[in-house]
Amino acid sequence: MSTTEIRADLHKIVDRIEDERLLRVIHDFLEVREKSTEGKLWKELSPEQQQEVLQAYEESEDDSNLVDDKEVWKNLK
Repeated sequence: MSTTEIRADLHKIVDRIEDERLLRVIHDFLEVREKSTEGKLWKELSPEQQQEVLQAYEESEDDSNLVDDKEVWKNLK
């Protein structure tokens, strides 16, 4: 997928999102990433922390491991 195709797909996805909180999270994430040095955060993690991130990512591929966002927000309050 080319950069142009990724950008167009991303715009379509964002245009379908109605949840203002989610849009703010995406906005803030992209804004921080745009201003940050590539790979800086990853390099600051210990090897153990990097492994935990990679493991969490793998586990997130299985839908049964995911938690509904409403439950997450409820637990944060």
